[in-house]
Amino acid sequence: MKKIISMLVVLLAVFVIPFQASAHVSVSPNESTVKSWETYTMKVPSEKEMASKKIVLKIPKGVSFESYEPVPGWTTTVDKKNGTVTWQTEGNGIEKGQFQRFSFIAKNPSEEGDVAWNAYQYYEDGSIVEWVGAEDSETPHATTKILKESAQTTTGSHGEVVAGAENTAGDTSNSNDNTILLWTAVVISVLALITGILAILSRKK
Repeated sequence: MKKIISMLVVLLAVFVIPFQASAHVSVSPNESTVKSWETYTMKVPSEKEMASKKIVLKIPKGVSFESYEPVPGWTTTVDKKNGTVTWQTEGNGIEKGQFQRFSFIAKNPSEEGDVAWNAYQYYEDGSIVEWVGAEDSETPHATTKILKESAQTTTGSHGEVVAGAENTAGDTSNSNDNTILLWTAVVISVLALITGILAILSRKK
């Protein structure tokens, strides 16, 4: 019986680790082209029991922020001097199990390379999660690869490179991510229930 319980605990760890690792601030698309005016979308989840009501995004060096899409209930403040964009709400905010999208247009750097999107997430209890770490850290920042050419972009009517196919791909990716998270949560719940039942039965014996 103890071996069975141990195996279930291992399975729970296998499912829980990727579930937690996937719940972080992300920016799409993750690939774009030099000098293009790109439409970026930042997705912010809430991982704590209390709501998240403020998010600050640091604009990467070489990136020129142009405009943002209004989000109902949220106030957007652009500070070009310090290179930050802040979204804040007096409403319910992003509660546990929810996420919010924030979209904006920015001009990419003139050279190839990776741009890091450092973000700072504020919660109701005053705590701050700094999404500024490397990819393998607990709080990684989102990264976009800037290339000379990208299959994720299209050319606009004036010859400029604009957001196109990458938005569709991003929506599909988000949809797939949500489906995976949902099924992961279901599996975790079922395994937890089975583990609890087996633990009770083992005590009776």
